[in-house]
Amino acid sequence: MRVHRSFAFVDILGFTALTEHEGDERAVEVLAAFRRLLRDICGRRGVRIAKWLGDGAMLVGVETQPLLATILELHYVVGAVPGPAQKTPIRSGVTSGDVILMEGDDYIGHCVNVAARLCDLAEEGEALADSSVMSDLPPWGIARSRREVALRGVEHTVLAWSIGMPEAIAVRSRDPICGLPLSEATAQEIAPDGLGSEVLFCSISCLETWLQRPAAPREPSPVG
Repeated sequence: MRVHRSFAFVDILGFTALTEHEGDERAVEVLAAFRRLLRDICGRRGVRIAKWLGDGAMLVGVETQPLLATILELHYVVGAVPGPAQKTPIRSGVTSGDVILMEGDDYIGHCVNVAARLCDLAEEGEALADSSVMSDLPPWGIARSRREVALRGVEHTVLAWSIGMPEAIAVRSRDPICGLPLSEATAQEIAPDGLGSEVLFCSISCLETWLQRPAAPREPSPVG
């Protein structure tokens, strides 16, 4: 069956060297933190982890923007947010296109190969995307640069965009779910908080998670 999907490959750079220099236990600790973080982001944004690839993963999205948001958030958290996965050297590649869905859980197609090769080519901390996904970049994401790249096993060069989040941003607030820094110009959703203020969200998925949060317990009424 032929379907249209978006794909991302992401992996940890230097994992073999990490096992050699810091030991298997430390490598497992880094990998476990990476996988927990990726599961959390994918689960919240509706992106499927198609398969684990040792020190990396293949991600699949029916829609492109949630997949791009997943990659951007992952790179932001790893690079800027204190925690177990901070400073883990990762890279990623993103594409979209028509593929054959084989046996219900495997995808065969040129764009899958391109995503994997873009990931292989990306530098430390870099997310590379091809032109097919750039129109779906979230408003809080940016294209930092672009370049023609030759990919192993691909006949023609590919125009690849290095994507990320702006390093300098006039932050009004942070998304209360994912913690991404936002302004009115970059927020995808804005909702009232019930106290006369507005809350900024990076996506409809974060807004829906916030709306479905458990209600705060009510204070007991005074007696008498």
